[in-house]
Amino acid sequence: MGFLLVGCGLTALAIGGWRGYALAREALAPLVHTGDPTRTAIEAARPVHSRFRVRLFARRVTAAAAWLVVALYGLYLIQAGSVAP
Repeated sequence: MGFLLVGCGLTALAIGGWRGYALAREALAPLVHTGDPTRTAIEAARPVHSRFRVRLFARRVTAAAAWLVVALYGLYLIQAGSVAP
């Protein structure tokens, strides 16, 4: 049983860490690049909560955090599997 928990934990850790990193990188990419000046000027006139870039950033950061929770659960499974008899 411990071997199965460690295997599932390693899988969850690898997939959760990889997806969390990928989504965090996608969330930060628009902040690094300047973008189209016309679109930036149009979005600057909107309230902060209704801007597309802000909503997209919040969605991607939330998804990245959820995948990192999966990775942390994988660490828990590894620990639980290593102490199981």
